[in-house]
Amino acid sequence: MKIIGITGTLGAGKGTIVDYLTKHHGFQHFSVRNYLSKIIKERGQEINRDSLVAVANELRAQNTPSFIAEELYRTAKESGVNCIIESIRTVGEVNALHAKGNFHLFAVDADQRLRYERIIERASETDRISYETFVANEEREMTSTDPNKQNLSAVILLSDFKFINNGSFDELYRQIDEVLEKIN
Repeated sequence: MKIIGITGTLGAGKGTIVDYLTKHHGFQHFSVRNYLSKIIKERGQEINRDSLVAVANELRAQNTPSFIAEELYRTAKESGVNCIIESIRTVGEVNALHAKGNFHLFAVDADQRLRYERIIERASETDRISYETFVANEEREMTSTDPNKQNLSAVILLSDFKFINNGSFDELYRQIDEVLEKIN
């Protein structure tokens, strides 16, 4: 049984990697976004990037910096099958999950303009934003000295495997398959 975490910049292809691993390699998917969305809905709040970030930061501050990821890891481990946890965003999460063993962190990145075009195309509820807002959101999430807040640049540096997703789906799938062969 393998547990893979995934991190990456906005619109880089985290969901594409998740889809590939679930559809072609039988992984079960656990999503931080889905976990947080459920809580936000229960509170009667609107689901958007700000509410997702605020609730995540609140849960981390009330519990531990790795609380959400550890909750998903526990559920994944109980499933007994290969799993992917999307999306790891704090150093505390990476450190806690690596300490559990049997965990690999994948990071994905792509050209910033290409990533913006991708999020506009997918048009989810958190993606209807201007390029300037996209850049500002990314800057906010890239670095933080608060262990309860997102620090994508540090998390990406801690990844076990990094994918550059500027090309086709097949190019990305080849990169994933090469890594899966290494960790099998």
